[in-house]
Amino acid sequence: MSKGLRVLVIDDSALMRKLIPKILERDNSIEVVGTAMDGNFGLKKIEDLKPQVITLDLEMPGLNGIDTLKEIMRRWRLPVIVVSSHSTTGASITLKALGLGAFDFVANPAEEIAAEFIGKIKAAAQSKGFRPPMIAEDRAPANKSRKPGAAPPTRVIAIGVSTGGPNALQFVLSQLPPEFPGSILIVQHMPDGFTEMFAKRLDEVCAVRVKEAQSGDLLLAGRVLICPGNRHLKVKKLPLGNVAVLADEAAVHGHRPSVDILFRSVAEEFGPQAVAVIMTGMGDDGASGMGAVRAAGGMTIAQSEESCVVYGMPKAAIERGYVIRVVHLDDLPNTLQAQCASERAGGISGSSRAFSAGSN
Repeated sequence: MSKGLRVLVIDDSALMRKLIPKILERDNSIEVVGTAMDGNFGLKKIEDLKPQVITLDLEMPGLNGIDTLKEIMRRWRLPVIVVSSHSTTGASITLKALGLGAFDFVANPAEEIAAEFIGKIKAAAQSKGFRPPMIAEDRAPANKSRKPGAAPPTRVIAIGVSTGGPNALQFVLSQLPPEFPGSILIVQHMPDGFTEMFAKRLDEVCAVRVKEAQSGDLLLAGRVLICPGNRHLKVKKLPLGNVAVLADEAAVHGHRPSVDILFRSVAEEFGPQAVAVIMTGMGDDGASGMGAVRAAGGMTIAQSEESCVVYGMPKAAIERGYVIRVVHLDDLPNTLQAQCASERAGGISGSSRAFSAGSN
């Protein structure tokens, strides 16, 4: 008799075919119903075993992971958790898999991430299968002929996102014009080694300029900064300009980077000029920080339930009463542009006083 949540493991590593079931079956509600050593065997076992969630290695002989994923999406649209390596090649192919419809990924599954892995499997099983509109893989690089200016932004927009985030962010940022008047800072739950590749990929397909954040990066109109994996991202007002600051404080509720850290920082430094956006993801990271932004007079926006891959993070903020507007993913680009262009938005100078005196 089945325990409930049926998982199929597709991996060419004999070690992983033993380790992944051992990790997942710590939870009594999960049953690994089978394993397969390559994509061809995996596709046959999907037919026979009817799994609800699949874990998929991408680098396999024979039918590789990407081609296997394409076939799974075409025939069954089952949620797939990619098992990735930390290498540059691993990061690149993992991001491609997310673009093709993979639900999420884990890097090198091991005992220390058992709870996270199990949580992703359960979230995958409960997801509604929503996928944001995709950007074609062969899309030409965005036109970056417009030289980056040093214009101060009208608003500082902080975005927090987790599971489902890469595709959702790509959709939103690709809809913004190069002259977008706001400065955007993003915390995407993603391990070290993946965020740099993710930022480069976004920069290639978006008219706004996207880069992995470094301490001292100026907050400029039309610039997007993505927090590096395993760091925290804050902001600071300085006389010569407003900058991003990376920090190595302890993880907050298991997260580094933490959305709460970013949201609290923009609330303290920019108050009414701050916009906090909470998007698809598991858990409640960002909910309390969103409360700080609202208390400081900033705008708070949550992605709507029907357009989230996982509704956990927006739901937590909404239930606590911290969200002013709930917006469908399709409408989010226009909403951000309207916020930056509103009468209330004025240029943010580096010399102006911080909104509150709290330490950063």
